[in-house]
Amino acid sequence: MLKFGRVNSFFFILVLLVLSFELPKFLYVVLFICWLIVTCIGSFHMRWNYHVNALNSNPKTSKKQVAITFDDGPSSEFTPQVLSILKKYNSKASFFCIGNRIEKHPKLVQQIVAEGHVVGNHSYSHSNTFDFFSKNKIVDEIISTNKLIYNLIKVNCKLFRPPFGITNPAIKNAIKQTNLQVVGWNVRSLDTKIKEPKKILNRITKNLKAGDVILLHDSSKRTVVVLEQLLLFLQEHHYETVTVDELFEIEAYA
Repeated sequence: MLKFGRVNSFFFILVLLVLSFELPKFLYVVLFICWLIVTCIGSFHMRWNYHVNALNSNPKTSKKQVAITFDDGPSSEFTPQVLSILKKYNSKASFFCIGNRIEKHPKLVQQIVAEGHVVGNHSYSHSNTFDFFSKNKIVDEIISTNKLIYNLIKVNCKLFRPPFGITNPAIKNAIKQTNLQVVGWNVRSLDTKIKEPKKILNRITKNLKAGDVILLHDSSKRTVVVLEQLLLFLQEHHYETVTVDELFEIEAYA
């Protein structure tokens, strides 16, 4: 698996070779473009574990389990509907919550935990420029959100999912400082982009297998529709839905 440090070392060696053999200068540009492409792809795809070691799936599981995860909540309109459907099908899920939305809907966070689901940290602001934040600002966002969670459920959250699934050296260092575990996914529903529930469901289920982590968002009506259809599919195919800490056999809280 490609790692940021190894890639940097590899390209540094190539630059030294270009220098040593006095090769054409345009090769520096070629090398830089190649490095930039690899680093951009690695930063945007958590499954590469390019900057951080994220838990994206558990293909080694001996049980027919999958983890359904929800980002960007809680939502006063849609999170209660999601919780109702999960209860109807006796299913468990993991909710990666945004700090400023926790402040607006604290009782929903308590309800999520009371009903047997897991809460994770999804930053305080979920800013569109989060991946440009300094390490210290990212640490502040993580700590602020963890404090909000602690004040509501009296445990320290250990799970973090970076906004948009983007990682970089600043996020890596912030994770190291706060000692959190990054949780990614390997089944992206695109429920915030695809409008037709059938297409979303097909995208999730067409290659689904034990150990997969499914990404949804408790922020739209179509996700609510897809969730019920998905849970019916999982029941028919004898899948068990579990929280991410159970799937990976880790601790969600300290």
